Amino acid sequence: MQIARSITAVLSDPQLDDSLRLIAHKVFNGERITENEGLILFEKGELGYLGALANYIREKRHGNSTFFNRNFHIEPTNVCIYTCKFCSYSRLIKQREDGWEYTMDDMLDIVRKYDGQPVTEVHLVGGVLPQYDLDFYTELFRRIKAHRPELHVKALTPVEYHYIFKKAKVSYEEGMRRIAESGVDSLPGGGAEIFHPEIREQIAGDKCTGEQWLRIHEIWHELGKRSNATMLYGHIEKYEHRIHHLEQLRQLQDKTGGFQTFIPLKFRNQDNEMSHIPETSVIEDLRNYAVSRIYLDNFDHIKAYWPMIGRQIAQLSLSFGVDDIDGTIDDTTKIYSMAGSEEQNPALSTQELVNMIRRVGRQPIERDTLYKVIKDYTDEVFEEDTAFRGYFDLPVVTNS
Repeated sequence: MQIARSITAVLSDPQLDDSLRLIAHKVFNGERITENEGLILFEKGELGYLGALANYIREKRHGNSTFFNRNFHIEPTNVCIYTCKFCSYSRLIKQREDGWEYTMDDMLDIVRKYDGQPVTEVHLVGGVLPQYDLDFYTELFRRIKAHRPELHVKALTPVEYHYIFKKAKVSYEEGMRRIAESGVDSLPGGGAEIFHPEIREQIAGDKCTGEQWLRIHEIWHELGKRSNATMLYGHIEKYEHRIHHLEQLRQLQDKTGGFQTFIPLKFRNQDNEMSHIPETSVIEDLRNYAVSRIYLDNFDHIKAYWPMIGRQIAQLSLSFGVDDIDGTIDDTTKIYSMAGSEEQNPALSTQELVNMIRRVGRQPIERDTLYKVIKDYTDEVFEEDTAFRGYFDLPVVTNS
C-alpha cells in the first residue's frame, strides 16, 4: 500500500533508536502509545520520523482528503475581566476605550451581512464581560436561528460558560441544557490553553481550571452534542505538560466520543505579558502537529488554523498529520492578528483555499461543521488565480 511506504522505510532504518522503532511498530499496527512513549516522541523523534508516522495515520484515515468550511466569526468584545498573560487580544475594563463591545443588534447585523452567501457556520467567541450574561446569549442564539435556521452556531468556550453560569447561579448541567435549547449546535475548542495546574496557574490563573473546562465539554457531549479541543503550546510549558494535556483529552474522548477535531494553537508573543518568550520554530510547530496526530488516536481530525501559522506552513502541516485547515473565515477575526500571526487580514475565497490545498497534492473537500461533505473540489476548474500566482507553489508531497 502506498500509504505504508514511508513508515516501512522508517522501520527498516538500522540507525533508528529502539524505543522509536517500537513506537513505529505500534503505530503501524494501530496500537495505542503510552504517555511515556508520547514524551519519547517529543524528546527523540526527528522531524522526518514524526512526519512519516503522522502522515501514515492521516492517510490511513482520510487519504488525501483535506477539509475546509465556509464560515465567519463574530467576536462580541475584546474587553475582558480576565488577564491571561499570553493574550494580546483583550483589554481590561479600565482600558475599554481601546476595545469594542458589540450590542446584540450589532452582532445580528454581522449575521445579516452574509445573507445569500453560502456560509454554513458562524463561530462566536470573545472576551468575558458582565453584560454578556446567560439571558443575553440565549436570546442572541435564538434570534440568529430564527433569522437563518440552517446556519450552524458554534459558540463560546468553557471560560465564558463558567463565568455566565456562575453569574446566573445555575449549574453547569442546567446552563448547558439552556444553551443547547437556545440554538447552539457545537462548541469551539478555545480556552483549553494548558490543563496542567502548574502552568495554567502562571498564564491564566483567574479563569476556569482545566478540570472545569473538561467537565463542561463532558456535559455537552452527554447532551448528544459535539465540540472541538485546543492546546496552546510554545510558551513556558514543557513536553510533559503537552503530553499531560493530550492525555486528558484522550481519556475524555474514550469516555464520550464527543470531540471532533484537535487544534494545536501556537503562542504568539506580540504585545502581551509574555513577549519576552521567543516563539517556536516552524520545525517545532510541525513536530507538535505530528505528535498530536500520533497520540490522539481517538480523534478523527487534526486541524491547522491557517490564519495563525500562515498559508505556507498550513500547507506543510498537511504532511504532518493535519487533514483540516479551518475555513474561508473573514477579516472579522482579530484574536491572532493582534498577537502577531502571519495573517493580518485573514480571509480567503473558496477558490484561494481550494488552490492552496491542491498545490500540495491534496484533495479539497468542503465540509459542514460536523464533517458532512458538501462538495469535493478535486476536479473543480477555476480561472487562473493570478493574484496568488506563486504564493502557494510548494513542492508537491508524495508518499514514496
